[in-house]
Parts: sequence; structure tokens; C-alpha cells
Amino acid sequence: MVMATLLFLIGFAALAWWLWPRGLQVPAASVRIAVVQRGVLRDDVAARATAQPLHSVVLDVVENGRAEEVMVRDGALVRQGELLFRLSNPQRLLEMLAREAEHAQQISNLLNLRLAGETSRADSARRSADLAFAVAQAEKQFARSSALAKQGFVSGAALEEVADQLARQRHALASEDAAGRSEATARRDAIGQIAQAVSRLEDGLKLVNAGVDALAVRAPVAGRLADFKLQVGETVRSGQRLGRIDDIAQFCLAAQLDEYYLRRLATGRPGIAVIDGRTQRVAVSRIYPQVSDGKFTVELTLLDGQPVTLSPGQSVDVLITLDAARTSLFLPNDSFSNDTGGAWVFVLEADGVQAKRRAVRIGRRSSTQIEILAGLAVGEQVIVSSYAPYATAQHLHLTH
Repeated sequence: MVMATLLFLIGFAALAWWLWPRGLQVPAASVRIAVVQRGVLRDDVAARATAQPLHSVVLDVVENGRAEEVMVRDGALVRQGELLFRLSNPQRLLEMLAREAEHAQQISNLLNLRLAGETSRADSARRSADLAFAVAQAEKQFARSSALAKQGFVSGAALEEVADQLARQRHALASEDAAGRSEATARRDAIGQIAQAVSRLEDGLKLVNAGVDALAVRAPVAGRLADFKLQVGETVRSGQRLGRIDDIAQFCLAAQLDEYYLRRLATGRPGIAVIDGRTQRVAVSRIYPQVSDGKFTVELTLLDGQPVTLSPGQSVDVLITLDAARTSLFLPNDSFSNDTGGAWVFVLEADGVQAKRRAVRIGRRSSTQIEILAGLAVGEQVIVSSYAPYATAQHLHLTH
């Protein structure tokens, strides 16, 4: 009797152990289950892109000032050279007036020096002419005295005095010519220095005038004004950005992708975009590798021309091809891959109730599929929802 009772208890305990749920209990309704399939794995990534101008010119303030007039509003279409707003800067105007006065004074000095130089040159030329005439007269007198001295009509002392007079006149002429050349050189140097000073003042005046002209800001290119919020009376500083002008003739698409695709993406990769229900070919034209919040930005060029209905800020669905399609095992790209990095999964056993943790190796990943390289077979069922609530468990028991 005792033996029978003991056997009954052992059998009951074994049955209870067999029927008792094993592993972490998880409501079946809270998980998503997918079947491992073999098929064509499309290696592409879907994203939501935004239309933006291909070319933009920023509006930065060159001069400090106060907004006196604002002629345009944000979103307006502007022509190249059109006046956008006007600033006032009294200090810049005073500086321009001071530079203009200094410039005028230097020009006056230059003119006075040139006028004095011309007067001095004329006086020197007149003195040189008088001295040259005196030399000629002395030479004639010396020639006559020499002829008379040979005939004995002029004494040697008188001839010597005439020769001294000739030498004196020649020396005076040479001194006057040397003084004139020296004065002309000095005058030329002075005029050159003042001319250089005037040139520097003109360059400085051009800069000041450019600063004054910059107070009237005009559109550098034609396009649509964006992010422009300047108000009359607002004070702005040099270098402050007031907006930009977008080229509305050419657009591109900008999309943010998960950093996982950064190493797999390259410029020139093809794709498609759906714009107003029509498919357009696109290609990756630029990749910005800076990662922010786990995402990076790519720029796509429209290959089939710009649709007329496309406008800045419009959202567009795009599909970028990363590599050629091929046949492989795959699972849906779901939350589990983010929790495990694709290193392991929970695989359901034949009873559909128990799930066991198993290591796997994944390959390529698209926006909808994950390639399975090892660890799973066709037809196996895998939990693909988030593993965050039970990431440390080894077994799961699905409850109904």
C-alpha cells in the first residue's frame, strides 16, 4: 500500500512537471511571429524624402545697421538685383564723409604741387635760356678778342679777362641746369608719393562706399526668399544670417537613413521616387556622413526632370537600391533586429508554445527584409517583435 502510494505521488509529480509551463511566460497576443522563407531578397531601403532646392544662396549681413526699409516678405519671388531691404549706419556715413574730405585735400595738395612745379620749371627754363645767351655772347667776345690778340691789338691780360668771363658764364649755366634737374627729380618724387597717397585713399574710399552701398541689400540671384523674418527697426550685426534665396528651377530630394546603411551606400546608387502618383528615377548624388540620433542624410537627384507640381518641403516616398536582388533565406525586418543586433532570435518549437533562444548570422538588410546566412531553416517560426521585455531569458512560454 505504501509502495503504491509512493508510485502514485511520483507519477503525479512527473505529470505535473511535464505539464507545468517552462520558461518565461509571455502572452501570445503580445508577440509577432514570422516564418523563415526562401525567396528573392531585394536589397533596397525605403525612406521618406523631402523636396528642397538644389541651389540656395544665403543672405548674410555685411554691415551693422538698423533696418529702415523692408521691401519684401518671406516666400516672395525676387529678381536678381532687386532691393530687399535698406539699413542705416550713421557711423559708416560719417566715415565716408571724412574719407572724401581727406581724399579731396590730397588731390588739392597734388594739384598745388604740380602747379608749383610747372612754375618752377618755367622759371628755371627762363634762367637757363638767359645764361645760355650770356654764354653765347661771351664765346663771341672771346673769339673776337683772340683774333685781335693775335694781331697785337688786345693785350694778354684783356684776353685772359674775357676767357674768365666765358668760363664764369659756362659754370653758371651748368649749375643752373644741375639745379633744375635736381629740383625736377625732387618734385617728381614728391608728386609720386602724393599720387600713391591719393591712390590709397581712393582704395579706402571705395571700401567705405562699398560698405555704404551694402546698407542697401539687393538679391544676388533670382529665386524664392526663404526664412526671411527681418522687421523694420530691427538692429542687425555683420555676419548675421537673415535668410536665403532658393533656386526654384531645380530641386533635389533629401532623406534620412539609419546609420546601418552608411557603409553600404555610395553616390550613384539608383532608386525610384513616387511623386504625385508617378514614378521618377533618382540617384544618390551626395552623402553627408555626419550621424545624428542614429541617422545620416543623403541627397538624391531627379533623373527624369523636375515635375511641375513639385514644391519645396513636399514629402516624397523613395526606394534606394543598395545592391542587386538575389535568392536567399530571409525574415521580415522587425523590431527584434534592433534589440539583438541580429545575433540571436527566439525560435518556436514544434508545439508552437515553447520558444528557445538560438544564435544566428544575418547578412544584408533592407527596409522590409533581413537576410539569414546561418542558424535557421526554411519553415521555422521566429518571434520577430521586440525582445526588450525578455532579452535576458533563454526560453519563452507563450500563453493564451
